[in-house]
Amino acid sequence: MKFNKAFWDQRYKDKNMGWDIGYVSTPLKTYFDQLENIDLKILIPGGGNSYEAEYLHALGFTNVFAVDISLIPLKGLQERLPDFPSKHLIHSNFFDLDINFDLIIEQTFFCALDPKLRPQYVKKAHQLLNENGKIVGLLFNEPLNKDHPPFGGNKEEYNVHFNSYFNIEIMASCYNSIKSRVERELFIKMIKKKPLL
Repeated sequence: MKFNKAFWDQRYKDKNMGWDIGYVSTPLKTYFDQLENIDLKILIPGGGNSYEAEYLHALGFTNVFAVDISLIPLKGLQERLPDFPSKHLIHSNFFDLDINFDLIIEQTFFCALDPKLRPQYVKKAHQLLNENGKIVGLLFNEPLNKDHPPFGGNKEEYNVHFNSYFNIEIMASCYNSIKSRVERELFIKMIKKKPLL
């Protein structure tokens, strides 16, 4: 099965969104609360209903962008938050983006991708980030599904994917996961490596 626009549109129409908890998750909220530079240019790929974007917006961050292949959740965010800049809601494939960011927030997107695309994701994230840019967020720490997202994975596999392009500062069992995800996710903080000459 192709996990394309039609697939994701149908998931939203059917409200088949087990990954969607209806609010910003505790680990990400805790991370956002300690950020001081509200001018950071932030991308939330596969943003979905983008509770993270909504929370950051409420904190005064003005350079938050959400990209999603489905227009449905982006419209939902615009309805919930009419003053959120519409040009920051990008209806596109993550792999087609051509904008640079300081920070990419990872919340279920990597594990929702077809695992064959994981090397491509790492390269694209590296390309999109400014010098010393970061990926911060959560990855599932268990195998989940083989035929539909989320696919999950483990620390060893993630290290193999990210090591060539990022300095992995943190990849550890998350201490403040929501109840349903206790011991099931890793908190990550990775800094873009300079390209090899």
